[in-house]
Amino acid sequence: MSYHEPYENLSPAAREAHRALLSLIEELQAVDWYNQRADQATNDELKKILVHNRDEEIEHAAMCLEWLRREMPEIDEALRTYLFTEKSIVALEEADTGGQGDVGTGSLNIGKFRKGAEQ
Repeated sequence: MSYHEPYENLSPAAREAHRALLSLIEELQAVDWYNQRADQATNDELKKILVHNRDEEIEHAAMCLEWLRREMPEIDEALRTYLFTEKSIVALEEADTGGQGDVGTGSLNIGKFRKGAEQ
């Protein structure tokens, strides 16, 4: 993926976040590829290798996600809301948005992901 804004206009923090986000995307794609291949493998030894490779990619994805969580407070907040809970994801979203979400507001809610943006 390329930059959507001129590279030279982006802050160093935005450039680093872009690197991490692209790496996360690539790692998750690799998880998917290895998972599909392992699912279809008929040779037990090959299946074990592919599962091992998939699991390594999961580790890499988790590392990128943790870096992003530490660097972007908005990601940290979202992860703290939705991860490691047994509650309904939909119920958590409704509680977080007062049951309204962003439906009908005309907003994509992109602004809340900018550091320092008014909410």
